Amino acid sequence: MHVALLQMRLLLPSRTLKEKRSIVKSVLSRARNRFNVACSESALHDQPADAELCFVTVAASPTRARQLLQELESWLVSERPDVEIGPARGAIGRLRTSPLP
Repeated sequence: MHVALLQMRLLLPSRTLKEKRSIVKSVLSRARNRFNVACSESALHDQPADAELCFVTVAASPTRARQLLQELESWLVSERPDVEIGPARGAIGRLRTSPLP
């Protein structure tokens, strides 16, 4: 099994933390439902116009994990044209498993 992480910085059209929270909650909820990923706001909590989101998935192959996160990024660009996507970083690691006793 492989674990993949996508960390994205978003520039939001919000002026207050309440507006930001609405946008972030919507993006995270829809990403969870559509792509079956774990996700959260990971930084920039007190900045109304910026957000840093992390998305994590587990897949049988690194190719499938990378593909899923690329689809998620493309979906976000098309779904929220009002949100500017800043720098994104990704990482993939192999999950080591051992048999249960």
